[in-house]
Amino acid sequence: MIRIRDLTLRPGESQSRLADLCARVLRVAPEEISYLVIKKRSLDARKKQDIRWNYTVDVSVRHGAEKLVRRLKNSKITMAEDYVYTIPQCVPTPERPVVVGFGPGGMFAALVLAEAGLRPIVLERGFDAATRHRLVETFWQSGALDPMCNVQFGEGGAGTFSDGKLNTGTKNERCQWVLEQFVAAGANPEILYDAKPHVGTDILLTVVQAIRQRILDLGGEVRFGHQMTELCLKAGAVIGLQILCNGKISPLPCSQVILAIGHSARDTFEALLAQGVPMEPKPFSMGVRVEHPQALIDRSQYGSLAETGLLPPADYKLNVHLDDGTSAYTFCMCPGGAVVAAASEAGGVVTNGMSNAARDGANANAALLVTLQPEDFPDRSTLGGMYWQRQLEQQAFAAGGGNYHAPAQRMEDFLARRPSTALGTVVPSYRPGVTLCDLHDVLPPRLTRVLEQAIPALDKKLHGYNLPDAVLTAPETRSSSPVRILRGADLQSAVRGLYPCGEGAGYAGGIMSAAVDGMRCAEAVLAMHSPQE
Repeated sequence: MIRIRDLTLRPGESQSRLADLCARVLRVAPEEISYLVIKKRSLDARKKQDIRWNYTVDVSVRHGAEKLVRRLKNSKITMAEDYVYTIPQCVPTPERPVVVGFGPGGMFAALVLAEAGLRPIVLERGFDAATRHRLVETFWQSGALDPMCNVQFGEGGAGTFSDGKLNTGTKNERCQWVLEQFVAAGANPEILYDAKPHVGTDILLTVVQAIRQRILDLGGEVRFGHQMTELCLKAGAVIGLQILCNGKISPLPCSQVILAIGHSARDTFEALLAQGVPMEPKPFSMGVRVEHPQALIDRSQYGSLAETGLLPPADYKLNVHLDDGTSAYTFCMCPGGAVVAAASEAGGVVTNGMSNAARDGANANAALLVTLQPEDFPDRSTLGGMYWQRQLEQQAFAAGGGNYHAPAQRMEDFLARRPSTALGTVVPSYRPGVTLCDLHDVLPPRLTRVLEQAIPALDKKLHGYNLPDAVLTAPETRSSSPVRILRGADLQSAVRGLYPCGEGAGYAGGIMSAAVDGMRCAEAVLAMHSPQE
């Protein structure tokens, strides 16, 4: 097939025009194009009066593709070359590999192991997606938190209750396979070629169940309500796990464990550290969620075309480096989404953002985060960053009223350092609700000083960012893991047979990168097995 880059369509133009554009670029008659598939689509909105969709497509022609490409001598026209991910088939053994955690890292590790024939056992402390959804909705409505199953824990991990973004800065040949599995499980096929693919929480809830069913069909097993509490070790190697289920501890013999526990498994971090598993504090970020009217973001990004309905809800990604050496950036921007309660421990408030597939909510939200280094942590121990997270979450819980309401403040009041006493035009979406206050009384100066400087600077990049009525809801503490569980080139810990994996172990930063890391850890396990003859 021939790959053609930089084909453009205006908003509202049909993709059916792509075939004619290809024929024109290739200088052949339209009927010479026998097949066309979109490989990449991105929106170029840098010039608001000339917004374009940019496409890369692969086409088949009826005669002489390679000769045609050589004759045209155009760098934007090449023969298509795609990497095809393949999984080796292995001989099943009586002892099955174990995956701890069923977020993106654990899910794709288990899927690769299952496709290879190794029948993995997955342990997930939370529950299946349907049960989890009911428990999360109950929490959002009433403030009744289940510490074992919530926005952080359960089938699909923390990413299930998010925007479902699948774009990543990770350039890895495995990414396309991940996208293909999501589509096979029910996600919109457009994620295969969108430059900023997203699934949406409402669709992810069914997608993760379909991936689980695929693992089960291949002989794998997923055990919900099963929490790993301890490693069983002998001579520096894993020989089993202690598992908590229904209040009882029982052993599970095993020698290969992919540890995909997520960034919020604080009791597991403490247990691993107590057992001597090597880990270290790592940089991470904390801050607030900022809510604007989606219409404001659309106007700022699209200009006059914002009112036409021809473009998707606009997003943004911003950062600023300040003169004092500190920095701030926006993260996990959710167009037409909601700020959600994401606590996993009793007595703590945590915020996150999510969107459904349609992204049709009135508000846009994103985290505004301050980059923190281990030397910033009040506690310099290995888990010092984790303890700081917990401290801020507990302070926010108290400031919110002790009922999982989140402390919040109008943008104008925050910059003026005065408590908010009333909301303006932006109605916060956080449930169970917000308590207006002065966030300077909730967050440490290390955060508020940077946020005060960053907001005016970001307004220069996105007009309207410092909207007086924009709402800041706090705290956003779980952007990434505050620790890294160390591993070697073979992806194993110094504890042999233990494969730290994904975001919780400090090797990923989102759904896609966690899924890819899960695949890599599964491949490391497969390398220990002889391929089938």
